[in-house]
Amino acid sequence: MSYALLASTRYDPFLISCVWNNDLDGPSPYLLLHYQVDRLIASAAHNDQAFRHGTTLSNVKALCNKVVREHNESRGETALKVRVVLNPSGELSATATPAKAFTSDPTLPSLFNPATDLPPTLVLAIHIDTQPTSDTISLKTTDRRAYDDARVRAGLQPLGSLDPPASDAPDDVILYNTRNVVTESSVCNVAFYRNHRWVTPPLAAGCISGVLRRWLIEQHRIFEAVEDELTLSNIKDDEWVLVSNGVIGCQLGRIKLHTSTKTGDYAKY
Repeated sequence: MSYALLASTRYDPFLISCVWNNDLDGPSPYLLLHYQVDRLIASAAHNDQAFRHGTTLSNVKALCNKVVREHNESRGETALKVRVVLNPSGELSATATPAKAFTSDPTLPSLFNPATDLPPTLVLAIHIDTQPTSDTISLKTTDRRAYDDARVRAGLQPLGSLDPPASDAPDDVILYNTRNVVTESSVCNVAFYRNHRWVTPPLAAGCISGVLRRWLIEQHRIFEAVEDELTLSNIKDDEWVLVSNGVIGCQLGRIKLHTSTKTGDYAKY
């Protein structure tokens, strides 16, 4: 196996105030960490990958607590992106990097109704890839080649690069498969507003089984699309798109079928 399984979560004290984010231990500063652990274990079993019996919520949380404590003791308390890697050998490791702290519930954008609500101040510019991608899977792994290739085509840098993007690069780019069915963006799950509700591509289309995507579906905030409901032919310029992942939460963007300017540092997550 040429890749390891990956879970990217957020440490943010603000999340302790979000009751929906509670886990078995009560209020948690980690964004849906119990869902992240569920996915790690299920993905390892699906791949016949060896993993330690200790890959549990408590042990993964202890590992996260360790890297958060080491980071914040030396640099001061801050919100962090925490990247947990489960290697084929079963070894767990984690790293932490600074993130902008939440000041409001990160799921609130999923309640946005484009037909009736005032648009937010921050709106991401989202492009569509210029060619199909055929080798994405529902597992979140360290193999990001397909996503980084799409980013480069859009004028963005591969995730983690410190080089600046092109001057006309968007905030993110949406991928699609060889049947022209939309799958996901380079760093997020996506949903489009259709028939008075947010609709997200099914896993069968080739998108990652995101933890926040799972939560949003369970809460009936978004719904899985029927086969071929979200294709290139029905994506319109300037329409709204909801993007989500386990680090940034939910954000709103608009499709730009022509050159547009990115809005900020969103894509580094």
